[in-house]
Amino acid sequence: MMLTTRTTSSMNQEVLVLNSDYEPLNVCTAKRAIVLVYMGKAEVLHADPSIRVVSPNRVFEMPSVVKLRTQIKRPLPELKLSRRTIFARDNYTCQYCGVITKELTLDHVIPRHAGGPATWDNLVTCCRRCNTKKGDKLPHQVGMKLARPPRRPKYTPYISLTKYITGRKNSVWMDYLPAFADIVD
Repeated sequence: MMLTTRTTSSMNQEVLVLNSDYEPLNVCTAKRAIVLVYMGKAEVLHADPSIRVVSPNRVFEMPSVVKLRTQIKRPLPELKLSRRTIFARDNYTCQYCGVITKELTLDHVIPRHAGGPATWDNLVTCCRRCNTKKGDKLPHQVGMKLARPPRRPKYTPYISLTKYITGRKNSVWMDYLPAFADIVD
């Protein structure tokens, strides 16, 4: 199957893949989604009519959400603790001053030297200025307060936490991604 579009980059657009029961399952490229539709394994639920993909015997609108025709059984994934998942949980915002910046670090609320573990309940996103100000002290010792207490998200999406939070900002995807109070939108 040969595909042509106005721009090659549109084939790399992200597409939400739903299981046959409409459960969010994955995020893939538009190219992969079109192949799934072409092979009869998925159907398009939402598409961008302004972008057309042309194959020798079919014209597609650029999909943004597809649903698989058969149910895929997957075990519930484990939400791993990492820099990326902490940044996503905290919405890329300093948990002390509220600034949104690319210059973020991780901060141990209870410093490591005081026995603070590297856990969901002790790690927060922090700007460099606040991290320097706090140093190796407890927040209250330097007059700082957390925007909200850190904790492990209760919801574990099949898609990555980063993709889930980004997807919650997509007006089309929002209809398919469940909302959870413990994840910042």
